[in-house]
Amino acid sequence: MSDATALAPLVLSDRINAMQESQTIAMAKKARELAAQGVDVISLSFGEPDFQTPQYIKDAAKKALDEGFTFYTPVPGYPDLRQAICDKFKRDNNLDYKPENIVVSTGAKQSLANAVLSLINPGDEVIVFSPYWVSYEEMVKLAEGTAVPLVGSLENDFKVTAQELEAAITPRTKLIMYSSPCNPTGAVFSREELGAIAEVVARHTQVYVLADEIYEYINFVGEHVSIAQFEEIKDRVITVNGFSKGYAMTGWRVGYLAADKKIAGACEKMQSQITSGTCAMTQRAALAALQGGRSSADEMVEAYRRRRDLVLELVKDIPGFRTPTPSGAFYIFPDVTGYFGKTTPTGEVISSAQDLALYMLNDGHVAAVDGAAFGAPNCIRFSTAAADEKLREAFIRIKNSLAKLV
Repeated sequence: MSDATALAPLVLSDRINAMQESQTIAMAKKARELAAQGVDVISLSFGEPDFQTPQYIKDAAKKALDEGFTFYTPVPGYPDLRQAICDKFKRDNNLDYKPENIVVSTGAKQSLANAVLSLINPGDEVIVFSPYWVSYEEMVKLAEGTAVPLVGSLENDFKVTAQELEAAITPRTKLIMYSSPCNPTGAVFSREELGAIAEVVARHTQVYVLADEIYEYINFVGEHVSIAQFEEIKDRVITVNGFSKGYAMTGWRVGYLAADKKIAGACEKMQSQITSGTCAMTQRAALAALQGGRSSADEMVEAYRRRRDLVLELVKDIPGFRTPTPSGAFYIFPDVTGYFGKTTPTGEVISSAQDLALYMLNDGHVAAVDGAAFGAPNCIRFSTAAADEKLREAFIRIKNSLAKLV
């Protein structure tokens, strides 16, 4: 090929160049690469239940295939599934919605992205309660908004207070994003805490709330509170949920949002140009999940509670970890600054949580995700969604590796 006909170098969009790779996926990739070399890696990096999807849900998917559910689906989801989601909101959250308020998507992640892209204009500020799930900030970037992390203190279990929120709101604030139970901290907002936050939002009528409730069923303190329950702001709340955590349906890729009709319609419009309707078979499985209640989720929660308590007991023997007690989800999120400045046996200095996470992977063969990806660079996230024996072995390895640092 001559110089005259040579292809010009590929120039990617500013949008993709500004976007960070998901660090949870990146660390899982590193762990798989080591495992492929024959290394016995214990991965505590991924937010995925280790339980199988309940059999009755699998059976519903098989039945759906046999009944011919193999065609395009309505963009916002099958009407009966949307009605079942409304019934779920009434039963579990005392919230009244109609199917026109519901949009079913290819995972709760798409529901979140639909909402952000439908609401945010360039320059709009989005207050993101920090620590936060890794994709929130990148979604805001994609929408050309400005993410404004609002950091909750470790002493308050990383939860942002109403007073802190009031101080952070500006005339450019358009949206607040948070999760409860929280990924990565496991913190759960109480009714009193969310009520105070709702009062702040009510005073700022340009502000909307995007509430990620994907871990709703994995709750160790009893009551789950949806901020949409506060009537004065309900029409400005978008609630996102799904099936991946409570029903162990991560690979099925089905989630949903509930919102004011205009917002739901905007999200449907956005989705219509990107993926259209969610997989037919998956939607029938999701309908069966809702109709089957939450007994399978409750059984999993008891296992997650036991694992949380097991890990917290093991972590007591690891000096330098400051670890709040999670009230939900399946993670611990210790502050690890006690190890900054220490030196590895091969002479490298640990200067960040990322350094420490990579050291634990390479020396102890335990994969975890450093907190910088979650807006908390002094912390590391460990998933507790693993079998008890795996967790015991993992934290023995971590303790032994950390003991080598000087």
